[in-house]
Parts: sequence; structure tokens; C-alpha cells
Amino acid sequence: MIKVLKYILLLLFIGLVIIQFINKPERISEPVSENDMIESLQVNADVAGLLKAACYDCHSNQPRYPWYASIAPVSWSIAEHIEHGRSELNFSEWATYSARKRDHKLEEMVEEVEVGNMPMPSYVALHKDANLSADQFEMLKAWVEQERTKIAQERN
Repeated sequence: MIKVLKYILLLLFIGLVIIQFINKPERISEPVSENDMIESLQVNADVAGLLKAACYDCHSNQPRYPWYASIAPVSWSIAEHIEHGRSELNFSEWATYSARKRDHKLEEMVEEVEVGNMPMPSYVALHKDANLSADQFEMLKAWVEQERTKIAQERN
């Protein structure tokens, strides 16, 4: 029985080594452009810090990749989360969005944080600085309302 267990563990280890070379996801980290939300809106330092800590890794072109992002199959999951996050909202392309889309995304941002969907609980478990306090959430909410007011004035 112990001999079989040793073979199984050896095969699992060999399999883990082999998958490190299969389908390695591309790491994308582009320079900040003028289309970036923080740049284009000149977001204050407190809100910018909050957005970078809780949102930018999955919702921008400037993710911070942790050490374990190079290890398959975890790397595949992280790449999928980033791809999905960017498809929903990409702060690096903020200035390219229409006023209507920006307004909708801001509204969704508050809703997703309020119900606990964002930042994702699995992300918060590994990134304690992404766990928003009640005060941080209120600051985010107030900032979003200011930006939505600006967008409403822009649309009129």
C-alpha cells in the first residue's frame, strides 16, 4: 500500500513539473496611458490607492503578478480571472468608454462591492489590502457619486 502511494505521489509530482511547460499564459503588463481611469480623471491619492489595491490586478493592463502566478495550474486560473475582469471593466481603457458606459460601470462598481462580489473573496483571502473597510467603501461610494454627477453634466 505504501509503495503504491509513493508511485502515485511520484506521478503527481512528475505531472506537476510537466504542466509547467504546457500552455503558459501570457503576462500582460502595459505602461499606464492617458486612457487610464486614474490618469484621465486625476483621481485623488486615497481613491487611487484603493482602486489599485482592490481592483487593478484584474481590471487593468497593469496587474501585479504574485510569485504563485507562475505555477500551473494556478497560473491558468489567474490568467482566466484577469481576462474575464478586463472584459467586464478595464480601467486602463476608461477614457475610451462612452459617457453612458462609464456611468453604468461606476454604478455597477458600487453595487458589486456593496453585495460582496468584488473584490472577489478568493482575491481578498490572498490580498488583505484589497479588503475594503466600511470607511473605504463610503469613500469609494462618495467618489463614484461625484464622477457620476460629472458624467450627467457632460451628457446634458
